[in-house]
Amino acid sequence: MDEQSSLGRGRPAAPPLRDINPVLERITRRLAARHSRAFSPETVENYVEECSWLLSAKARVGHHLPVLVERFADQRLGALARGMGLSPKPVPEVLFVCTENAGRSQLAAALMRHRAGDAIRVLTAGSAPGTEIAPVVLRLLAEQGLDAADEFPKPLTTEVVTAADVVVTLGCGDACPVRPGRRYLDWELPELCGLDIETARSVRDALAARIDVLARELLSTEVHRT
Repeated sequence: MDEQSSLGRGRPAAPPLRDINPVLERITRRLAARHSRAFSPETVENYVEECSWLLSAKARVGHHLPVLVERFADQRLGALARGMGLSPKPVPEVLFVCTENAGRSQLAAALMRHRAGDAIRVLTAGSAPGTEIAPVVLRLLAEQGLDAADEFPKPLTTEVVTAADVVVTLGCGDACPVRPGRRYLDWELPELCGLDIETARSVRDALAARIDVLARELLSTEVHRT
């Protein structure tokens, strides 16, 4: 994901952090308060440290590492709590997975959020995450007045799979762990990078059609449950 597009265009680069530990401690305190009903401070601390380690390996995370660590740890802890039944799960959850979490999965997630709004929780992950959302994805979304919001490539973890009702894989093979009770869909669509723009648009449109069908199914099921 282009750092300026996600965190504000035109901002001067922040100086590198000499010691990230005090920042991680503040993140841990905030998340421990947010998830206090489900997890101990020690559990939250472990997640924050692991998320920092996972994301710091990506060369272009750079100055924005603390922001991304907090988002990633918050997502994982929330998914873990919902998957374990420790917090409410008011809407169905869909997880989109591709290899780098930079192309098809991000495009699919943005389209699903646009289609369903808050009626479906959407998460993404990659079996071998890249460093930024592909420019072609940002272009395809911008053409429809959409963006990738605060998303960024992140590794696939068991928490998001456990929390998901539907796991949609897009070219990541068998890297996604299988959990009982989840619905798995494998959407075979070409990788976006390297395609000419017209072909990329056709992939977007094919994704949008499949997402519309899936959203209608999930929302209809929720209506019948209530």
